[in-house]
Amino acid sequence: MSSDHLSATFAALADPTRRAILARLVSGGASVTELAEPFDMSLPAVSKHLKVLERAGLIARGREAQWRPCRLEAGPLKGVADWAEEFRRFWEGSFDRLDDYLRDLKNKEKNHGRKHGQ
Repeated sequence: MSSDHLSATFAALADPTRRAILARLVSGGASVTELAEPFDMSLPAVSKHLKVLERAGLIARGREAQWRPCRLEAGPLKGVADWAEEFRRFWEGSFDRLDDYLRDLKNKEKNHGRKHGQ
């Protein structure tokens, strides 16, 4: 995933309203009215959030007569997950090294105690 796409995805995810909209769309498509229901904001304000999500490729908007359902497009989220995976590996490696260090330290303390206790 290019950094421009990743930046657009992160920018879209930076807003809690947009994250809530995506969370709602996990369970299936919904109209703008349905998506706006839990928020204390106007339909045009919700539409602006939807446009940001659409530009980032996180949602697609269809057309069925008068109804314009929105649906989740999870592809860009895979790019975020792949990017974050590198950091997960870094932290796991750091925790593994810390675990090894603490185990060595504990063994040294145990061995040191035997020498003085004899």
